[in-house]
Parts: sequence; structure tokens; C-alpha cells
Amino acid sequence: MLTGVLSAGAAFFVWGMFPLYLKALKAVPALEILSHRVVWSLIFLSVVLALRRQWGWLGLLRQRPRIAGAFLASAALLATNWVVYIWAINADRIVDASLGYFIAPLFNVLFGVMLGERLRAGQWTAVALAASGVCWLTQIAGQLPLIALTLAFTFGLYGLLRKTASLGALEGLTLETLIMVPLAATFLLLPGSGSSHAFITAGVSTSLLLVVAGPITAVPLLLFAYGARRLPLSLVGILQYIGPTIQLLLGIWLYHEPFGGDKLIGFALIWLALALYSAEGLWRAWVRPNFR
Repeated sequence: MLTGVLSAGAAFFVWGMFPLYLKALKAVPALEILSHRVVWSLIFLSVVLALRRQWGWLGLLRQRPRIAGAFLASAALLATNWVVYIWAINADRIVDASLGYFIAPLFNVLFGVMLGERLRAGQWTAVALAASGVCWLTQIAGQLPLIALTLAFTFGLYGLLRKTASLGALEGLTLETLIMVPLAATFLLLPGSGSSHAFITAGVSTSLLLVVAGPITAVPLLLFAYGARRLPLSLVGILQYIGPTIQLLLGIWLYHEPFGGDKLIGFALIWLALALYSAEGLWRAWVRPNFR
């Protein structure tokens, strides 16, 4: 349990600190950062797979080619999530991005309803509170919080697809980056694509930061996969709020993004929804064994 908490907690901590890394690459266009993230992630993951001699899943792909088709969808969702998040951080919208990951778990609940799951009263109340918070934020801004909703939708649907996937975390991410890498390489190498070619022109420090995109993407995922196997889902659900909480604090206190009383009301409604949803899940997990 302790190693599981430390591993999952470390993964969420790294994800929470990710704005610091992206801010150091603010001069690089979002699509270019995404492309480097894909290329260097594939290289890093290939090294990990080689060290572990973990290539058996390639035979499964040959036997069941439809698996690759399913991962086309998850790769598209992952790419969309990454590029929107990168753009939001470097457009000084860290607070909006954090909101997306606060409400993502409640999108998972809605996807469950679409698949036929029945919600308990506490879960419906949590969803209603979160919807009220989004409506309030929409009203004060005069428009939907599109950054947050896009991140929540793509992350939630991506999680749903990966939950039912035939490959594990390491193999699945490798396949997704393999699917994305032709487009990423084309963007980086093709003249007139919009790439600034920062890896070559922006100096050694920027080049090293772009290379680090590989391990900084894969290592937290591996830590999360290790921890999640050793923890109940209810505890993982609580730990996952470490990431957006750190992002929110960075946005407000380090980068001085606006966070007035009106926006605080909307966030408070969503936090209340998350607290209710988490408490209800923990209570059910505690009560159920007592009635066996």
C-alpha cells in the first residue's frame, strides 16, 4: 500500500508540476512541443521495452489487427489533449487547464451512464453540483470554459478507451506514439509546416528540454501504472486531485493568473462536487466489506 501511494502520488505530483516545464519552452509553438513529445517518448519507450524484452504484444497486433484500429481513436484523443494543454499553459491559462482535470472524473461518471451504469443519489448530486459550477463559470465569462471542457472530455474518453484496451500502459502508450510519430516527424522536418525548428536554432538548453519530453511523459505513466495496481480505485480517485491542485496553485501564486471571487464560486461548486463524489465512493468501499 505504501509503495503504491508513493508511486501514484509521485506520478500526480510530476503531472502537477508540468506547467513549469512547459513555461520553459514558451517560445516554442504548441504543435512543435507536441511533435517532440511524441518522437522522444517513442524513443524512450522503445529503450524501456528493449531493456525489459517486452515485445510479445507485437505478435498480438499481428494476430488481431483491429487492436491497432482501436488505438487510432485513443491516439487522436491523447494528441488533442496534449496540444490543448500545452497551448493553455503557454497562453497563461493554467487555471483553466486545472479546471479541466478537476472535472474529468465527473465526465467518467457521465460516460458510465451512457454505457448503462446506474448512478446512486450521491453521485447524481455530485454531477449536478459540478454542472452548476460549469454553468456559473460560463455565465461570468460569457462563454463556455472550452479549454477545461475539451481537456476533461478528451482525458475522460481516453481513459474509458484505455480501460477496455487489450494492451497495458507501457505497450499502449508505445503504440499510440507509434501511430502519431509519422505526423509528428512530418511536422518537424517538412519545410513550411509551421515548425520553428527550435531543436536546431534555439540553443542547447532548449534542445535538452525537448529531449526530456520523452522521459517526462513516460515515467509518470509508469509510476501511475505501478501504483494503481496496488491501490483501491477509491484511493486512486483521491490522489488524482494532487495534479490539478498543484497546477491551480502555480497558476495563481507563481504566474499570477486572475482568480477573483466570481471564479472562486464556480471552482468551489466543483470542489464540493468532487468532495461529495469521493466521500460517497470511500463510504461505499468501507461499508461493503462489512456486509459480506
